[in-house]
Amino acid sequence: MLQYHFNWKLLSVAAGMTWWNFYFRLYPGTIRSAQVVDFLGHLLRHVPGKLLVLWDRLSQHKARLTQAFIGAQRGRIVTEYLPTYAPELNPVEYIWGYWKKHELPNFCPRDFGQLSYQARRALRRMRRRPVLIRAFWEHAQLSLY
Repeated sequence: MLQYHFNWKLLSVAAGMTWWNFYFRLYPGTIRSAQVVDFLGHLLRHVPGKLLVLWDRLSQHKARLTQAFIGAQRGRIVTEYLPTYAPELNPVEYIWGYWKKHELPNFCPRDFGQLSYQARRALRRMRRRPVLIRAFWEHAQLSLY
């Protein structure tokens, strides 16, 4: 029997997708509104033009800090919410499923640093596979029907 005692902080990931790519950032601990704002800034730097952000009803998405940041962008960010309890409509959820089942299965890191490094490396590997990104979108679209 294998026993392993995990004694490290939480690692959280924020991600956004376009038709051809996805963007992500890893954060130690829980994602709060400051991290949501940081990630939106990251997207603005990497994706030209207007952004349509489709997201779930996480309280950090509705937080005052997040909404103030979006308002300060003067229309560059438009937000729409997915229906409640509909993760299958969110293509980003398919990133997480694939990541856990195919990129990091049975991975048992020594420490938080190794977890962070391997998680980032796996996401970068996935990002270089356009067929995979299209499949995430197709799964979300098929869930509409």
